[in-house]
Amino acid sequence: MIIDSLTNGEHYFTLNPLFSKAFNYLNSVNLESLEVGRIELQADDLYVIVSDSSLKKQEKAKLEVHNGYIDIQIPLSKPEVFGWSARQQLNKEVAPFDKSKDIQFFNDLPISYHTVTPGCFIIFFPGDAHAPCIGEGMIRKIIVKVRNLKK
Repeated sequence: MIIDSLTNGEHYFTLNPLFSKAFNYLNSVNLESLEVGRIELQADDLYVIVSDSSLKKQEKAKLEVHNGYIDIQIPLSKPEVFGWSARQQLNKEVAPFDKSKDIQFFNDLPISYHTVTPGCFIIFFPGDAHAPCIGEGMIRKIIVKVRNLKK
């Protein structure tokens, strides 16, 4: 997991060949003016999801993991809290991994919580279990799905 300012995205280009394209895009557009929906940057390898999501109480947020994608999540309208745990520490799976949706949920509790503010991002790798959308009310946010090239 990484938390940083969007202006520092270039520091992470070496972690995945698609990160440069992702951060260059994020820093070249007015993020607040993007409409809800999917924006393809490189077909299914790299795309942006703009969403209006309902935030939930900490105890209602489930940890999730992905195999095929790395998430770069960016709150736009207000701060967002994320729960985090190391994936290898999880043992209370809700259901087996859903390969078609690239997701698996767990009932384990996060070991830490992190608040990310607008103008910043959080990156979750396949080894990071994360519980997004913790807070109150609605949030407009961006999720960049980056193909995990190190499977």
